[in-house]
Amino acid sequence: MYFLSKELVFPDVDEADYDGLLAVGGDLSAERLLLAYQNGIFPWFNQDEPILWWSPDPRMVLLFDNLVVSKSMRQILRKNIFEITFNKDFEGVISNCQSVERHGQNGTWLTDEMKAAYIELHRRGLAKSVETWHNGELVGGLYGIDLGHIFCGESMFSKMSNASKAAFITLAKRLQSENYRLIDCQVHNDHLESLGCSEIPRSLFIAALKL
Repeated sequence: MYFLSKELVFPDVDEADYDGLLAVGGDLSAERLLLAYQNGIFPWFNQDEPILWWSPDPRMVLLFDNLVVSKSMRQILRKNIFEITFNKDFEGVISNCQSVERHGQNGTWLTDEMKAAYIELHRRGLAKSVETWHNGELVGGLYGIDLGHIFCGESMFSKMSNASKAAFITLAKRLQSENYRLIDCQVHNDHLESLGCSEIPRSLFIAALKL
């Protein structure tokens, strides 16, 4: 196990263990977080745990040509049931991601320390949000780190059916039009798979980061 010091450095991702755990410790400074994402690494830990840094293999991503938009979602988007905005309420999105109850989870991995770190990244123009509104109320959204050619998704929430899907699909279409390579979704879950996300070898993901 690699223990980080104050030095801004990470071990090679190939040193991660079977589950993808790469390193422990360090801090959540904007400089360290940016270095992590640029190298295919992200923090993920619970309250009262040390900072844990991960680089799983395989990696869950969305390749834009694989985006799945169901017939019902096409109708929802066409009818403009939701208003989708970008970077209008980053703090509202991350606060909801922190507080929303999730099936099968007790508590949140998004600690106050992490929340503050991503808000600082947003202030520096590195963290971005997508908001879903219904009748003027924030009902869904997502946020992540924008590396300019890859968007590293961090978390999403939904208070209304299909609200987070609408945000994700709208983001994917925009990024594809702007010639981004992919959306990093980190690890597998069924919700992401239903939208067309799939697992690829970590080596391919790292190669896409370095292009």
